[in-house]
This record gives sequence, C-alpha cells and structure tokens, in this order.
Amino acid sequence: MVAAPDLGTNLWAMFARAVQKGSDRPFLRRRERSSWRALSWAETNEQARALGACLAAHGVRPGDRVAIVAENRPEWCVADLACLALGAITVPAYTTWTADDHAYVLSHSEAVAVITGGGTIPDRIAPALSRLPPMRLVVALERPPEVPSGTPCLGWQEAVARGRDAGGELAGERSTADDLACFIYTSGTGGRPKAVMLSHGSIMANLEGAWSLLEEVGIGDDVFLSFLPLSHAYEHTVGQFLPIAIGAEIWYSDGVERLSQDLIEARPTIFTCVPRLLEVLRQRILGSVERQGAFRAKLFRLTLEMGLRRLDRGGRLDPMRAMLDGLLDRLVRTQVRMRFGGRLKAMVSGGAPLSPEVGRFFLALGVPLLQGYGQTEASPVISANRPRRNKVETVGPPLDGVEVRIAEDGEILVRGKLVMKGYYKDPEATAAALQDGWLHTGDVGSLDAEGFLSITDRKKDIIVLSGGDNVAPQKIEGVLALEPEIGQAMVYGDRRPHLVALVVPSRELLEAASSRTGLPPNSPQLAHDPELERAVEAAVARANAKLSSLERIRRVGILTEPFTVENGLMTPTMKLRRTRIVERYVVAFERLYGAAG
Repeated sequence: MVAAPDLGTNLWAMFARAVQKGSDRPFLRRRERSSWRALSWAETNEQARALGACLAAHGVRPGDRVAIVAENRPEWCVADLACLALGAITVPAYTTWTADDHAYVLSHSEAVAVITGGGTIPDRIAPALSRLPPMRLVVALERPPEVPSGTPCLGWQEAVARGRDAGGELAGERSTADDLACFIYTSGTGGRPKAVMLSHGSIMANLEGAWSLLEEVGIGDDVFLSFLPLSHAYEHTVGQFLPIAIGAEIWYSDGVERLSQDLIEARPTIFTCVPRLLEVLRQRILGSVERQGAFRAKLFRLTLEMGLRRLDRGGRLDPMRAMLDGLLDRLVRTQVRMRFGGRLKAMVSGGAPLSPEVGRFFLALGVPLLQGYGQTEASPVISANRPRRNKVETVGPPLDGVEVRIAEDGEILVRGKLVMKGYYKDPEATAAALQDGWLHTGDVGSLDAEGFLSITDRKKDIIVLSGGDNVAPQKIEGVLALEPEIGQAMVYGDRRPHLVALVVPSRELLEAASSRTGLPPNSPQLAHDPELERAVEAAVARANAKLSSLERIRRVGILTEPFTVENGLMTPTMKLRRTRIVERYVVAFERLYGAAG
C-alpha cells in the first residue's frame, strides 16, 4: 500500500496546491477549429476565483446550490472550482435531460444559480426556469436562454470580468472535509433521479484510496481525455479531480463522433470509458481488419491468438512463440495502440459490467485495460484491477481504505470514508441504503480467495423465471453484443418460463438490408427482411451456444430504432432503462411469448 500525499483540507485547497506547482503549465484544453486552445493552471485559478466572486456578488452563499448544465469543456471545470472556492454546492446536470428533468432537479436541489452550455441546452433550460422562482444568476457560456423577469443573465466573459472587479475573500478556503461538495443525481434507470450528497472528504478519500493503483500505473506528465459526461460521478471524480490531484492535463473531447480523432491528437495516458464504448470499438476494429484483406486479417487473428495464449499463461510464452509475439507486437499491436494515441498507461472501464471476452480482446492486443467498479454513492470508485495483477473477469480488489463484504443474499456492501452522506430530501432511501455504517449497493457479487470482486448483476434486475431460477440479464446481453450482427439487446422474462430478447441489429446489417429493399435504415419494415432475420437468428444461435440452458434466448424480436439517450431508453452512461423499454415494447414482448407458444 502506497500512502497518498497530503492533498489538503478540501478540494479547493487541493486545487490551490496544484496551481502552485503547475502555475503557467497547460491544464485544460479544448479544440477550437483545427487546433487545441490551452488554459494554464494560473489562468484557471484566476477565472475560478473571479466567477466565484461574481456569484457571491449576486447573493450566492456557502452551502447554496449552483447547477451546471453544460457539455464537457474547460468552463465546466472552472465553474465547478468557482463553486468550491465560494463554499457552494455544485449540482451537475445531464445535457440530455428534458425541460421536465431540469425543472425537477433545479427545484429539488433548490438551486439559486445556473451555468448553461451551448447547443440546444438553452432551449430546454428556458422552460424549466419559467416554472421556478427567479434565480439569483444565470451565466451563459454561449447563447443565453430566455429567463423570467427578475432573473439576471450574464455571458461568461462578462461574469468573469465582473468578478475580477468585485474581488473579496472566498469562504471555500475554510471548507472542511465534512462539508458538501456536490449533489450528483443518479442517472435514473427507473423513476426520478436521487440526489447523492458527496462531501469534500468522500471524494478525496476516493483519490487517496486509488493512490497505490496510480503508483503502479505510473504518475508523471499525464494527459486525460474527458469524454464521459462530467455530470456523472465517475468522470467528475476520475476525469476531473484525479487529474487535479496529480497535476495532469485534461483535454475535452468533442463527443463520440470525434472521439477517434481526439484520441489520436490528445494522446492520453489515462482514459476513462464505459463497456459500451469498448464493445463498439471492438466491432470497428474487427470490421476494419476484414476490409484490409486476407493476409492482414490472418496476421491480426494470429496476434490475437498469441495475446490470449500469453494472458492464459500468466504472461509467459515458450521461446519460439515469444519471438513471434514480439514481431506481431511491432507489426499489429503498435497499430492498435496508435488508435488510442500511442501512449496509454491505463484505459479504465467502469459504469457497467465489462464482458470478459471484450476485456481479453483489448489486453491481447496490448491495450492496458483495467476494469473497475463503483457507485455514485461511493464517490464513486470502490474497486479496480491493477496493472501487475489484472483479473479481467473481475472488477479488481477494493481500493485502499475501502471495506467490502458480501451479504447473505449476495448483495455487495461497502464501508469507508468514500461513502455518501445520504440522499438529499429522501430519508427513507438513505436509511435503506446506509445500514449500520454499510452502503447497500444493490449489486450482487462475490469475492474470491485473493479479495478480487466479481459483479453478477443488479439485485433489482435479476430475472426470476417462473420455475424459481435466477438469471442475470446483463451477462446474457453482453454475450449477445459480442456477435457482430447484434448492435444492442435487452433480455426479458421475469416470472416467465423462459427468456426472450429484443435485438437491434448492427448498423452494417441495417444498411445492407436498406440497400436490398430501398427502405430507410431505420424503417420498422426492415425488421421483416428475411435475410436480416436469418442473420440475427444465426447470431443469437451462436450466442446461445455459449450460455446455459436457462440463459438461452428462445425467441427474438428485431427493432430498427436503437436504444439511445435521446429517446429515453438509455441513461447518459449507456445503461439500459429497462422499465422504459418494457413500457414501450410491452406488446412486442407479449408477441414473443405468444409466438414461442
């Protein structure tokens, strides 16, 4: 165990120490046209202090809530730091939320100020603001939203300029570890999101707990590429406060459409991601290989085979195979690593279970992938694999200072300084989640003899078949998603005799069917294309061969509209909203059981 250095008394103090060390070095970067503009540590500090002073001048006090509704960008971090400097509580909001969602969160959190981003965000914030009492201040990074009478609205530059003129002492310097730093709203797989109250101390305990892992990865001249939403606890802690703790740069990705290019240009050393992204990248790599011709495809498959053999033998190969593997490393793995910028020390997957087959795929190709596990309620990281001991089928051992035990019913319980203070305005949910000092995660799992944690499923997502057998849908969906013809899948069957699934075919399969029929790729009629049906059924049959008899899918329905954040069927962190999917497709599920007899 490597002890973490003294990070300070609170998150603002931690940032202030990093500023003293970094000063004029680049800290935050964002693409502007064809180049990346940098904001230094000193400039970030100056802007955060100025914005904090501006908020204070408009009546925002320590303990008040300030919502940030913006895409990942340097101003997001500056705004968060400004709240910390002021002693206020940040309320990050998902940019994909509807006006109703924003109205609920702003009202529930009792936010007194809002910082808004660009794109369509102002259009969804405006109706939310119209339903609430006047805010003390709205700060717009780009186009300002329409605000009710009595609500002052400033542009970003004007707010920072006014804050410079206002000056004054910042109360955040006196914050204690026990003071609240943020309300992180759960992404809401069902029902209204809950506000998780995280303190300065809980987030800093997470950073300290990960320090020995960081030492194994290697700290120094690090670059993070921020891609996951900063409104999620994973990116908020690991993608923002961790770089601050170690004095690293943060580059902000323009989004999934530009991610491939951003990885090449930013050349991150640490990259946080979710399993869904890795599944998509795996399919793209495999598709690219097949298009490069028979020789290159054979070379790739040989590289993968050698890498998997090495993984299965604890990193050892016989001399002849070791020589071949070294050659393949230069010919093939170097090209794969360059897709991620060429200098990754760790790509850390979290937010949902990662299929071991996907994990092994990337490790065999020389990508330093580490799977971790966490919950918003734990600030959020609970466990993570280590470079020197990486069991890809697990989520690793608990972080230093974190206790994990398994309850009699298999639920994972967690204790430590990283645990939340509770849910805001929800004492019943708090009492259910925090019992005798232990966080009841709602996840089901096990600990092996070496203390490595494995996750089976969400306790509430477990399917209980009519015969009483328990089945974990996420595992089955992961197996289905490995088939190249399948883009997404949701398994269903609670209190039923067997399982069925709704499947969204891969984009390639839909485009091929569209070319054959002349129908648009998203046309529901494509689901009845015989060739597409045969391809999907063959893929499900291959997946079924890897599953036990209870886990096999007896009947499958085809959807041409994917599950997305925009249509409300996925959370912003790419988890299925099962309740909403069942509500929307209840007739389709019933038909599958009727068809199965």
